[in-house]
Amino acid sequence: MTSSATTEATARLVSTSMAAYLAGHPDLRYTFFGGKGGVGKTVMAGVSAVHLARSGRRTLLASTNPVHSLSGLLDQDVFGRQTAVEGFDNLWAYEIDTKDAIDRSKKDIRQKIQWFLKFAEIKTKADEFVEAATMNPAFEESAMFENMVDLMFKNEYDVYVFDTAPTANARRLLGMSKVYGLWVQKMLKSREEAQSLREALSFSKKKEDDPLMNYLVEFRARIAHARELLTDPQKTAFFFVTLPEALPIAVIRRFIDWFSDFGIPVGGVVVNGVIAPEDGETGSEFVRNRVEMQAGYLDEIGERFPGQVRAVIPLSDSDIRGLPALERAGSALFG
Repeated sequence: MTSSATTEATARLVSTSMAAYLAGHPDLRYTFFGGKGGVGKTVMAGVSAVHLARSGRRTLLASTNPVHSLSGLLDQDVFGRQTAVEGFDNLWAYEIDTKDAIDRSKKDIRQKIQWFLKFAEIKTKADEFVEAATMNPAFEESAMFENMVDLMFKNEYDVYVFDTAPTANARRLLGMSKVYGLWVQKMLKSREEAQSLREALSFSKKKEDDPLMNYLVEFRARIAHARELLTDPQKTAFFFVTLPEALPIAVIRRFIDWFSDFGIPVGGVVVNGVIAPEDGETGSEFVRNRVEMQAGYLDEIGERFPGQVRAVIPLSDSDIRGLPALERAGSALFG
């Protein structure tokens, strides 16, 4: 199927294209692609990264999805390290090693707990505290969030394109900035009260340095900066990828509202996997039924996301893998 087959749907649904959106946001640096599993997030992130790199911008394509697909998409191993993509001067890719991220976070937590227990003169081993802290179901998202923020803060690239986990995970991942902020505020308040009591009961009036308080203040500044970047509509945009089907539409409808509530700028919606109407005329009954079904959902997308659709992508008749395929797909997303 050619991209021309989606001309009518594109004209009807797209008021501001992906290319026009990027042109209107020249300072955009952090681009995220998310949605329900299996809708084509990785491909759209890869196509965007290739497009940005071709425009001369130093670009990092990074995956925060525990189940990575970038190496397969690029036909090159990019797991665990920032790797120059073969054939490009301005493109690097990186599948974040989830296990390594978690192990490093556990080590960091152990050091901080040991340091706190020593400062507080509590003779208890840190292991049980570490186990309790890291058994939380959201710990993986916390570790990945820290890795993502580290990449953003190092400021080594002009633009960052993130292939995120399925939307529920992405919600927790990006929501960490707000959750952390609230948590640190409560910790600071509790620590101030404890320190005041300790000083009141101390015979010495000398004010002691409090390493935990120093860490919390530093961490609060770090999270505030992360939240500042993630909520800046000129620097950040989250794009939702969907198929013209009921469940993916329902998922992004719910999460667009949630991301907006958190202040994370929504760049728009990309509709993927659209079958050409003419294929329905010459195809089997199954294909005709799929075309008819998709037509109804395309109408629904237009009603539910007015002005937010950035591109309508035709269903590809082959796998999109390797740079030549990504560049060809770019004409559908940015053409």
